Amino acid sequence: MRLISVNVGREEPIQGAKSSGKTGIFKRPVLTPVEVTAGGLAGDAISDTENHGGADQAVYLFGKPDYEWWSEELGYELSPGAFGENLTISDLESAEAYIGDRFSVGSVVLEVTAPRIPCVTLAVRMGDPAFLKRFRRAERPGLYCRVIRAGGVRVGDRVGPEPYRGERVPVLEVFRTFFEPDPGEAILRRHLAAPIAVRAREMNERQLARVLERDAKARSII
Repeated sequence: MRLISVNVGREEPIQGAKSSGKTGIFKRPVLTPVEVTAGGLAGDAISDTENHGGADQAVYLFGKPDYEWWSEELGYELSPGAFGENLTISDLESAEAYIGDRFSVGSVVLEVTAPRIPCVTLAVRMGDPAFLKRFRRAERPGLYCRVIRAGGVRVGDRVGPEPYRGERVPVLEVFRTFFEPDPGEAILRRHLAAPIAVRAREMNERQLARVLERDAKARSII
């Protein structure tokens, strides 16, 4: 695997997306080395901090195979950064990754924490009100990562994958579970046993609490 693009976005106005009217989704390739800290790439803007960014979603990865699929699906070629990713990587298919997998990129080490969940900003960025449904059906979500080791990255860096050795939770399973109103106790506990992002963890904990409360009420009736 190789790093084929490093993408950084400035805060820009956007119509019809978040109430702030601003976004950092318009990422553009950078040819010079870029520093990566625990908070993400230097100079990269995160406008919607409620749903994006933070230590557990500091860097977003997308792969060339997924870009090729989307280019064929849409009928036109997409350039790196089109999905708002920070790092575009050759030979990376996000649906095949697991929570906790790590990638060494240059001197940086990243750990997969969550899939990207489509939002209205992405639909506006793609110029398609129905894009959220298309993104969900495609099941090529890209990978959010936390920074395990800070450092620098640049185009051409080798990317070394390292499989997670703990509870093997597919990124695609987490993506599908987000849209499932009642995934069940077993799945929720599996996800909570993995190093998922804090936003996903909080959601799963709330779901699990509801499941346990429901089951407890059901037992009390019997």
